[in-house]
Amino acid sequence: MVRILLMRGMLVGFLAGLLVFGFARMAGEPQVDRAIAIETAIDDARASADLARGIHDAPEPEIVSRSMQRSWGLLTGVMVYSTAFGGLFALVFAFANGRVAIRDPRALSVLLAVAGFVAVALVPALKYPANPPSVGSPETIGSRTLLFAVMLFMSVAAMVGAVAIRRHLLPTRGEWFASLSGAGFYLSCVVVLAVLLPGVNEVPAGFPADLLWRFRLDSLGLQLILWSGLGIGFGALNERLAKRQFFSR
Repeated sequence: MVRILLMRGMLVGFLAGLLVFGFARMAGEPQVDRAIAIETAIDDARASADLARGIHDAPEPEIVSRSMQRSWGLLTGVMVYSTAFGGLFALVFAFANGRVAIRDPRALSVLLAVAGFVAVALVPALKYPANPPSVGSPETIGSRTLLFAVMLFMSVAAMVGAVAIRRHLLPTRGEWFASLSGAGFYLSCVVVLAVLLPGVNEVPAGFPADLLWRFRLDSLGLQLILWSGLGIGFGALNERLAKRQFFSR
């Protein structure tokens, strides 16, 4: 049964990846092109200044062309990412199925997608949002990646704890109190974590604010499309197949 759910999840993830790729191609790539143009202008200015001082460094060769990056490279990365996330989503669904009070596969799938989007995408992005090219120092890539990973891991752990608290309180305190307690626990954990973790602000002076905002908004939009596709598509697929198996008996 788990293997079947895994295959379904990967299929839904693949289909959701097509939507993500379309959105990234139309909305995200223009922002990336603007950011790359700014980065290229900065690099050219630095090269001109170094040349005036008698310093001449050969330009680094372009390993992958920009046209390849925005077409087949983007498609490959998005599809691999989405398909893998679809498989992980199916495994979480298989674990939750039967352990929570929700019996409807559509409702359970949508609920898991909402929780996943909040814990994996929204909350970490609020503390450490995505940055376009030319934003961020190359020397701090390691530390920034580590901070984001810590925020992501703790957010997911807090969400798991919130679900466990709700499940523990549900039989004795009722759905309303149990749900509020779980939500309060998660919110308290992520707020404390966001306060304790150091902030990162490496946006260059004069960088267009609208470009930064649109890039970060588009990055969050990609995650929203992915998780929406997983939640709605996986639930609908499992319910339809379950009905077919029922009527075929």
